[in-house]
Amino acid sequence: MRAANGHALSYSAVVRALLVVNPQATTTTPAGRDVLAHALASDVKLEIVETCYRGHAADAAAQAVVDGFDLVVAHGGDGTVNEVVNGLLRDGIAGAPMLGIVPGGSANVFAGALGLPRDPVEATHRLLQAIEHGTSRRIGLGKVQNRWFTFNAGVGLDADVVAGVERKRAKGREASPLLYLTTALRSYAKLLRTPARFTVEIPGEDAFTDLGMVFVSNTDPWTYFGDKAIRLNPSTGFDGGLGLSALRTLRVPTVARYVTQILAHGNPKGGNLVRRDDVSYVKVKCEEPANLQVDGDFLGTTTEVEFRAVPEALTVCI
Repeated sequence: MRAANGHALSYSAVVRALLVVNPQATTTTPAGRDVLAHALASDVKLEIVETCYRGHAADAAAQAVVDGFDLVVAHGGDGTVNEVVNGLLRDGIAGAPMLGIVPGGSANVFAGALGLPRDPVEATHRLLQAIEHGTSRRIGLGKVQNRWFTFNAGVGLDADVVAGVERKRAKGREASPLLYLTTALRSYAKLLRTPARFTVEIPGEDAFTDLGMVFVSNTDPWTYFGDKAIRLNPSTGFDGGLGLSALRTLRVPTVARYVTQILAHGNPKGGNLVRRDDVSYVKVKCEEPANLQVDGDFLGTTTEVEFRAVPEALTVCI
């Protein structure tokens, strides 16, 4: 197995690895960190960074590229993984070290989509096996406003929920399925009073106008609700383009039917649903500023944005 910078990763090679730990992640503990570090240090030449500010994981990963590391392991939630990915690819996809993942958050969507265990101990074992046997996978990513995303992005309702949860967490609330659910219901009720109107363009088709919400997927599942995988575009994966899932209206019967299908079988259909898989880009415009999120991270507001698929952008040690 060779990292993008040309270094071979194998059991007999001396692998330089950086472990990036977010000590504030939901299920990350000092004891778990120490076990992980001890296990990795038995097989690689390991250095450790504990993040202490927003963006620290990205800065550490970017420095790892400069310093010639072979592998950067993210131990934290999806936000930590997203930061590490953006740090690794800050100067482009050429020459980036491999990414390893040991989940430590509440959802761990990216790890789940890759088929990795969401349990940190099991994920550590899988990572050590991958290093020993030299296994990896090249995957595609999404990009928007110079920000990479690994599993999903969107404008409108989902970003409203992300922004609301971030405000609650800043006040000390713990991220939980209940917090996301109550925030989603409040955000939906607000949109019923003041509906958003989006125009969406994708390759080879006329523009879709007056859409009520827009979700973009880089893989499946779109997210998790507890242990339940939420599937919006089940045919979307890391080896293809982006998935689009958008509703023409946010009226209660339409949304109720959509949510019921997602929860029942994860293959939503219907006349009010615009769903496409494997598209190279999704352009979104709106008259009023709308919230934007990537991988569960709130990026602010926008009136025009383009999501792009970037094939084979990153190598994952898996």
